[in-house]
Amino acid sequence: MTLAEDAATQVRAWLYDGTIGRGIFHSVPEMAEKLGMSRSPVREGLLRLADAGLIEFVPQRGFRAVLPTGQDIAEIFALRLALEPDAAARAARLGAGRTAVARGLRSQLRQMRAAASAGDDAGFGGADELLHATILECSGNARLVALVAELRDTTRLIGANTAGRSRTHLEVLEEHEPFVDAIADGDPARAAMSMRRHLIDTGRLLITQAHDDGDTGAWRAWSRMVDEDE
Repeated sequence: MTLAEDAATQVRAWLYDGTIGRGIFHSVPEMAEKLGMSRSPVREGLLRLADAGLIEFVPQRGFRAVLPTGQDIAEIFALRLALEPDAAARAARLGAGRTAVARGLRSQLRQMRAAASAGDDAGFGGADELLHATILECSGNARLVALVAELRDTTRLIGANTAGRSRTHLEVLEEHEPFVDAIADGDPARAAMSMRRHLIDTGRLLITQAHDDGDTGAWRAWSRMVDEDE
């Protein structure tokens, strides 16, 4: 990776783990010193994060993390609900390759369980993200994989994830097991249904967090964007 990519990767990690807190302004020189880099690649890396909507620059003040609104969350989950249940169904329809996919998904579940037992938030989140990416890759659409990764990036800023604040890591893990089992069993309808249920549960928890953080329009946005009865 280039220095700019290194800077963007590290600052993104600090956004997720709370090192760069909400509502706090930071400067390019401050980040350059913290990263041990010159200002130019750090500025370039930060501009990439700004383009992705993860931070915003304010004249004379520096940059700060952008906290997703209820509208952001509702729009993101409307997109994920349009994409990921179908990807889970496609994974369940795979022929000879389904066994290998299921083996990989179960390995990621084991990694999630080990991380949960160790209290390793980063390890749990990484295995969770890889599990979803593995299912999406079954569509054969690289743009789809990248799009959902970007959507997940944005929602992580509202509090890394819902684990520990709204539900435990083991509860999150248990939501993944039904669609992994359905994919392994070659049951497309059950795979899509259980993925949809997982996404709706996750979205509702994030909307609750946004509401609790003061976004009084969060639930209205959810109701407008997401039809839970489809």
